[in-house]
This record gives sequence, C-alpha cells and structure tokens, in this order.
Amino acid sequence: MAIPQSELEKLLNIAFPNSQILVQDLMGDQDHYKATIVSDLFQGKSRLQQHQMVYRALGDVMVSTLHALTLDTKVPSEGSKR
Repeated sequence: MAIPQSELEKLLNIAFPNSQILVQDLMGDQDHYKATIVSDLFQGKSRLQQHQMVYRALGDVMVSTLHALTLDTKVPSEGSKR
C-alpha cells in the first residue's frame, strides 16, 4: 500500500496544529517516509511518548497503509540540536 505525501502531511497537521512539519518521501514510492515534527505538544514528553503521539495520530495508516516511517520529533527549544 501507499499513501500520498500530501495526505500524510494533512493527517500530521491536523494532529499537531501550529507545528513545524516536514515530510520527505525517502524512496519516491509513497511508502517510505521521514517526518520531522517540531511541536510544543511534545514538551515534557520522552522521545518514546512523542513517537507514540505520532503513531496514535496516524492510527490505521501506520498498520494498513504506510510501510516505513522514520520520525524526528522535538520541541521548539531543541531547534536543530539533533
């Protein structure tokens, strides 16, 4: 299965409003993505909790449509530290 980049971006923007979100199609196949999300919603959360928030936001897409998703999550104060 595949998901258009625009649809993945839409789901993430709904779940993480007022956040910086960058989605990259790593293989050009709409099936392997990297998402970088900088959001205040991650404040006080561990990296695991941040990733779980993203997985919950994507729901069934994570198990039925998307083959691979690399995540880079951070709070605004982390900027480009990682």
